[in-house]
Amino acid sequence: MGPGVAVAEVRGAVRACLADLTAGDLVLVACSGGADSLALAAAAAFVAPRLGLRAGGVTVDHGLQPGSAERAGEVTALLSALGLDPAQSRAVTVPASAAGPEAAARQARYAALDEAAHEHDAVAVLLGHTLDDQAETVLLGLARGSGGRSLAGMPARRGRYRRPLLAVRRGTTAAACAELGLKPWQDPHNEDFRFARARVRHRALPALEEALGPGVAEALARTAAQLRADAECLDDLAFAESGQLRGHASDPAGLDARWLAALPAAIRARVLRDAAIMAGCPHGALTAGHVDRVGDLVTAWRGQRWVDLPGGVQARRRDGRVWFTSSVA
Repeated sequence: MGPGVAVAEVRGAVRACLADLTAGDLVLVACSGGADSLALAAAAAFVAPRLGLRAGGVTVDHGLQPGSAERAGEVTALLSALGLDPAQSRAVTVPASAAGPEAAARQARYAALDEAAHEHDAVAVLLGHTLDDQAETVLLGLARGSGGRSLAGMPARRGRYRRPLLAVRRGTTAAACAELGLKPWQDPHNEDFRFARARVRHRALPALEEALGPGVAEALARTAAQLRADAECLDDLAFAESGQLRGHASDPAGLDARWLAALPAAIRARVLRDAAIMAGCPHGALTAGHVDRVGDLVTAWRGQRWVDLPGGVQARRRDGRVWFTSSVA
């Protein structure tokens, strides 16, 4: 890849992502200091002013590694040097979670980004996930049996969050940093095989490429894109049904079992999943297997006592309804 080609590709992706915004709008880049988010930050600093937009940057200090505060300060200084304004670091506390440390860190990170966006009245927050991240997400979802939602991967947009680089390879962001003379931070967690994503990145995907030939990552990302529209349509239908079901229940947590049984299986599973999450199940810990067992309360009712779910939530059938209760105060 020749000099400047990678930079141009990343800038083009960011330009397309921001094209619908209004002059004067502020966008924030979430930047860890790694190659993906650093290339994204540099591209946003270049593209945004040419579109009449303002661009800032936020790095989140999770406090999980020695020297994290100093590193966050270095990333903040680099964001400022790129021309991003505001450029700031936000420290968070990552609590223990039934869903695991990765999910807990993610939740804390998004909370911090939400606060930053609200504080600065940002219309969008840009995330540096690449095509490779998308492929890993789909593969992890397959391995966990998480259903169609995981196969659909990460959305290019959800609320204020946007992912401009979902069609860009990780090698391209690294090359863009090299072309710009930027030195990314190498997160040791990315090489730590205690984490499932690191094992997928360094073991599973290379093994699939070796067995099936090149193009596995692109194929997985393409599959996610093809399924996302279907998944979002089913989610919308499930949300509408959930509202109706709750409206007919004497308690907001109770769902009419006969009405649930009449729903198509794909809609019913989504209604039950959303109800479980609303009752307190950690999003990342709830699997398709959990939802299937709750579904048995509707379609294979034999007088079961209850179904234990992550986060101290229980689902049980009583008086013709499915109820979700939480033991967590």
